[in-house]
Amino acid sequence: METLPALHVWISPVSWVCGGIILGYVSEKVVLRRLKAVARRTNWGWDSVIISSLRHMTVLWFTLAGLYVAVMDVSPGERVTHALTSAILVTTIFTVTLCAARVAVGFVELYSKSRTGALPQTTIIANVVRAVVIALGLLIILQSLGISIAPILTALGVGGLAVALALQDTLSNLFSGLQIIVSRQITQGDFVTLDNGSSGHVADITWRNTSIRTLENSMVIVPNAKLATAIITNFHLPESEVEFTVPAGVAYGSDLDRVETVVLETAREVLSSVEGAKPDFTPCVRFSAFGSSSVDFRVILCAREYSARYLITHEFIKRLYRRFAAEGIEIPYPVRTVHLKQPERG
Repeated sequence: METLPALHVWISPVSWVCGGIILGYVSEKVVLRRLKAVARRTNWGWDSVIISSLRHMTVLWFTLAGLYVAVMDVSPGERVTHALTSAILVTTIFTVTLCAARVAVGFVELYSKSRTGALPQTTIIANVVRAVVIALGLLIILQSLGISIAPILTALGVGGLAVALALQDTLSNLFSGLQIIVSRQITQGDFVTLDNGSSGHVADITWRNTSIRTLENSMVIVPNAKLATAIITNFHLPESEVEFTVPAGVAYGSDLDRVETVVLETAREVLSSVEGAKPDFTPCVRFSAFGSSSVDFRVILCAREYSARYLITHEFIKRLYRRFAAEGIEIPYPVRTVHLKQPERG
């Protein structure tokens, strides 16, 4: 019979905690779901970022609120109450900081997508923004616990020199990555060729290295410090469209005017039908040299981006070969004439 009052005492705080959990799940499953549906019908974008950042947070916040009311209701003692309320406060500030970091990263990514010339959407930018917000949140937590942050900042300033010396390579890669992004000489999606021969599309720029996906679908990992000092050809600057040449040759004695007409007709056909080609580009033919067995020329074509030139070249060579065969235009083989000297008879 003596246990009944004790059980009665715990009914109210447990009810507060359970009520907070239930309200949190209701807000998560009903309220946020309806807000997401409304956000999808708007063109603003910022509301979707905020609502997505609240995912799983409302349940935790309502639970913490119920737990706080339960602690106040029970009053387990001054020390215990202070410890529990401090833990609830720290957890609340930390989760709010995580939510704020989500919002900040989402805003930066949305801004980079919507504004021409803004910072590109890369992992290093997201990580820097997230780290700054979390650092501010940790300082707020320390301040709320009554811990002076001035000595901590002083110690960090003194110890920062030692850390910088110990992490020279890491910091070099970090600041090189930031310099690459700010200069906008290389952005995500660009097709680049390095001075060591590696080439491909820039997949991502992290705090340590840059990932380049090659046309063979392999990944080249380059430290940011080495990338910042390398000689790089960026085929997306000043624009992604790229002109390129295809070399060819015809036999001596061919009607060069007819050859030029046939080549231009084939080039226009390829540019208007092959994926990745620029259909409104005007191709041209330039005879370049009298070769050892042919009159050499080059055909100038245009692709919307560098990687599309391979398919365009492939289709152009096939169609030009068939067209030359139909027109009777000869593509000569290399010819070598060998003179054999007969030995003198004694």
